Amino acid sequence: MRALSIGATGMFAQQLNVEVISNNIANLSTTGFKRSRAEFQDMLYENLRRVGSPSSDTGTLLPSGLQLGLGVKPVATYRINEQGNMSVTENPYDIAINGRGYLQVQQPDGTTAYTRAGSLQLNQDGQFVTADGLQILPAITVPSNATSVTINASGQVLATIDGQTQQQNLGQLQLATFVNPAGLEAIGNNLLKETESSGSPVVGNPQSAGFGSILQSTLETSNVNVVTEITSLITAQRAYEMNSRVIKTADEMMSTVSQLR
Repeated sequence: MRALSIGATGMFAQQLNVEVISNNIANLSTTGFKRSRAEFQDMLYENLRRVGSPSSDTGTLLPSGLQLGLGVKPVATYRINEQGNMSVTENPYDIAINGRGYLQVQQPDGTTAYTRAGSLQLNQDGQFVTADGLQILPAITVPSNATSVTINASGQVLATIDGQTQQQNLGQLQLATFVNPAGLEAIGNNLLKETESSGSPVVGNPQSAGFGSILQSTLETSNVNVVTEITSLITAQRAYEMNSRVIKTADEMMSTVSQLR
């Protein structure tokens, strides 16, 4: 009774689908989070009568075959890099990327990770860091006597120094883009890392060709649409129930056969 294993693959697929949707909903308030979508493929087919095979000695061919599908399998969780909404925070160290690009973050092992979460802070040396204390690249140091910090749309960091009338240029924020941003590997803590599928990063200044702009005192919210996710959750739940019904029906059919005298 192939329906038992086929229904089981359908239940497993919808279970994974619910898990992906639940992760999206759980990160509804995560800064810069990009929702994911589970993708599935049908499994191998058993050819009981192969299409196009001869059906007689005179050369006639089968116009259609007899194939039996063996179920479904999950193949990918695709990250949807749609722009999130902008939320004004009034915090001068909060920045949002409007358009393409990722901030570069130096990890403890010296490698570079990438993020869209621009909720930055200053460490003990006055350098821009993430909430986990990881340094933003390139490193920019804000003097202790700075009275205000301005980050313009092109990523220049300007500070007003106590006793000076002209703003001081502290450095230039840069963004990284990828040919295939969906190929970046999520490693948690709002960080992504480069893979062979993502391609090598292209680094440039905000507002230059192919790069987004910087918005100060603003954060990019999650791009999760709760109404869409709840609708998808209900659909996945119904699909799970239907697959369980397939297994129940197949079991009843086997019971009927076993009771034959």
